[in-house]
Amino acid sequence: MKLYFHPMSGNSRRVLLVATHLDVPLERIMVDLTKGEQRGAPHLGRNPNGRVPVLDDDGFVLWESRAIMEYLAEKTPGQTLLPTDARGRADVSRWLFWCATHMAPANTILVFENFVKALTGGRPDPAEVARGEALFAQHAPILDAHLAGRTWVAQDRLTLADFSLAASFALAGPARLPIGDYANIQAWLGRVQALEAWKRTTPPAPPPAARG
Repeated sequence: MKLYFHPMSGNSRRVLLVATHLDVPLERIMVDLTKGEQRGAPHLGRNPNGRVPVLDDDGFVLWESRAIMEYLAEKTPGQTLLPTDARGRADVSRWLFWCATHMAPANTILVFENFVKALTGGRPDPAEVARGEALFAQHAPILDAHLAGRTWVAQDRLTLADFSLAASFALAGPARLPIGDYANIQAWLGRVQALEAWKRTTPPAPPPAARG
């Protein structure tokens, strides 16, 4: 299987986390977002949205990171990241969809304004930063309250929900995500970051200009 990805992409990171945890071999092919390769004809032929990651499994081309996560889990006998019973699967899916709809978009605004723009010497838009922080303040308390007394997000064990959400917090430092008031999120994120899969998928350190 081939994975078209970029190492600083949170969407790519969540797929790499699952593949690494499940020991699924992937040929990694970098799509250089900084050079606009995602908008070139070759990559648009794989994903018309012009995004990463994209999985190519012997001609079966799949985009959308959470769909790829589920696909890798489905193909791995004995895995425990994606439950097989209806209620367990629905519980994990609930958090995958919530991440995609609420938490990740809030984080992405701040990643773009405070991190991505800095890579090219740009300056954050105060209005956009305020919007991102407002969305973060709306959604982070929900996750923080849910994690009170819990080790993992769903099913009392590590699942795709943890990897999906944690990947959206991967650039918390340089993106200046305001997680300081959310002790449960910080503790949970620390547990994810202690996993071997997290350590093995950590991208190179961002340039000094992007570290804030």
